[in-house]
Amino acid sequence: MKKIFIIAMLAVAAVSCIQEPDVDFGVDEKTILVGAAGGERTFNVSSSGSWVAMTESPWISVSPANGRGSQQCSIIVDSTLVYDQRTGVVRIQSLDDSDDKMDFEVIQEGFEYQIVLKESRKDVADYAGFNDRKFKVKVKANVDFDVVLPEGSANWLSYTKSTLNLDRGSRPRESVVTFEWRVNSRDVERVADVVFQPKEDVQMSKQDGLKIVQKAALPIPENTPAGDSLAILAVSRALGSFTEFDTSEKMEYWTNVKLWKSGPNKGRVKYVQFFMFKTQEVIPFEIQYLTAAEEIVIYSNANHFLRSLDTGEHITKLTNLKRLTIGAYGLTSLHPDFVNLKNLEYLDLSSNCFQSLPDILCKENFPNLHALVMNANQRNTVYDLSNDTRDNIGGFIDDDLNTESGMRAFKKILTWDNLDTLRLSVNYLQGELPDMTEDGLPVWTFEELKDSLAVGLTELPVELRNVPKVLPNTKFFAINFNRFTGRLPEWILKHPKLDVWAPYSLIFSQEGKTRDGRNAGFSNEPTSLDEYYQLYPNKKYNPNKTDSE
Repeated sequence: MKKIFIIAMLAVAAVSCIQEPDVDFGVDEKTILVGAAGGERTFNVSSSGSWVAMTESPWISVSPANGRGSQQCSIIVDSTLVYDQRTGVVRIQSLDDSDDKMDFEVIQEGFEYQIVLKESRKDVADYAGFNDRKFKVKVKANVDFDVVLPEGSANWLSYTKSTLNLDRGSRPRESVVTFEWRVNSRDVERVADVVFQPKEDVQMSKQDGLKIVQKAALPIPENTPAGDSLAILAVSRALGSFTEFDTSEKMEYWTNVKLWKSGPNKGRVKYVQFFMFKTQEVIPFEIQYLTAAEEIVIYSNANHFLRSLDTGEHITKLTNLKRLTIGAYGLTSLHPDFVNLKNLEYLDLSSNCFQSLPDILCKENFPNLHALVMNANQRNTVYDLSNDTRDNIGGFIDDDLNTESGMRAFKKILTWDNLDTLRLSVNYLQGELPDMTEDGLPVWTFEELKDSLAVGLTELPVELRNVPKVLPNTKFFAINFNRFTGRLPEWILKHPKLDVWAPYSLIFSQEGKTRDGRNAGFSNEPTSLDEYYQLYPNKKYNPNKTDSE
């Protein structure tokens, strides 16, 4: 055993005495090419002695940075932040001979301009719930861009784009474009080729686009009972109604639906009501198929006081409508085509959020209308307007009668002589009621008063001879619980139908404070109607008149 150990020791000693052969100093690379994203490359150092690797480029590192003898090393290159090519030099310096060194280049390509999408096509359905009609597209880019919708697609497509943060220079960064789409009402496919256009005039290496294809809608038969039933179900679905129509029954048994019993529209919808729903959009397009309807009621949208909606164009195609209620929907405007509903006789827009009386509402546009109801358009109750800085509170707050525009809008309603019902209660109308003496209105005549409720007059009372004939046919007039101030005009105090109007409840009663801090209310409110009945001694509503008389 001892003999074996001595032999082994002699062998080790013999090996240790052998000197390493001389090796020419150098590296096996003259140039290393790296892509814009960076990465790792290898090279070999040949040396008999000690050496060190050096570079002045902070984006290049060498591992190991020093060694002895020949060895494989790694070059690690960071991702570039510039568009152009960049070059760095790596030096391998011998530590045994200061003059022995080798240099080689590291060349890194820059990022080319690019806009890259993860998907090039998106298919969407013809219908989905409001919150489900959107999708996100991830975009990688190193140049800011605009999203360009093709002509004609803006009526069903919209988008929001997150900020592209180019904080890493030319290195592509990810942003998200969220597209929202609208229901397809037609039985044809819709296609939009969306372009992602760079904001700068640069040479693009890659510029992806997105094709959006929307499925065609199932056709609804027009002018048929079957089409009407499908339209009602589609409207109810689009509104997000909390109740459903019972499709196991015939349409004639559906709740809140009435059909024509005879005539050319027999079996079609004459009346329908949509009640209690939740929508953030205009009245659904399927409403336009109810062309035989004479009356439609759409009422009670959830959180309507938070909405700022328009009626949309679809309901304006129902030119046969005579009675229409769009209440508690969240309306702040009427579509310009609303003027097409010239056959309307009754219009109820109560409990919406109108900031001002719509310009479109006038006797010229709606010659057959006799009842206009626009009460309770407040978003919320504000007792003291002078202590509230909000502007978006509804209630016709923009129609201050102290302003020219507000007075003009209010007078337009007062000169609507066809109206037999006008209800503007519970709003924020403020200012002094106009006396209407300079508006070219005719005054009351003796014959008109005789034919009115003033039966028994033998002559025209002197007090009425110059009173403007305002709302002469109105049997129900309500402006209570607004913020009116100042004097009551004579056209109200001496109106032949004042007692029918129940003035102490529906006219004289005001509440709260105006924007300028005044208490609402009229300065000349009569304590009773005694003086009024002296003008009309034989009115049948005279409280002093007995049956024997």
